[in-house]
Amino acid sequence: MIQIFGTAKCKTTRAAQRFFADRGVKVQFIELREKGLSKGELASVARAVGGMRALYDAGSARVKERGLQHLGPDEARLAELLAEDPLLLRTPIVRDGPRAAVGAAEAVWKTFADAAKGKA
Repeated sequence: MIQIFGTAKCKTTRAAQRFFADRGVKVQFIELREKGLSKGELASVARAVGGMRALYDAGSARVKERGLQHLGPDEARLAELLAEDPLLLRTPIVRDGPRAAVGAAEAVWKTFADAAKGKA
């Protein structure tokens, strides 16, 4: 099943939900304000998208709020930060098993939707 990690307030997350709904693909939405990714999920998604840096939303309000905007954390520190505060993640994270996409990635979402329809 396709999972979408994001926040209800995020415009891009809502666009991802609409994208799959329009294609009749069921998704599981995980609200990051309530529940983050486990360390295993975080590591799996990071591998799929090219590392922790791809998941870190360096320009977000949350980064500024926490005073992290001048921090240049390495991959290990980023993993710690993202595990402890899921609101530092770029959203949406769309995951289909071991495959994942971050942000507005409609071309990748389409491959996930096509694969999900093929399974149905």
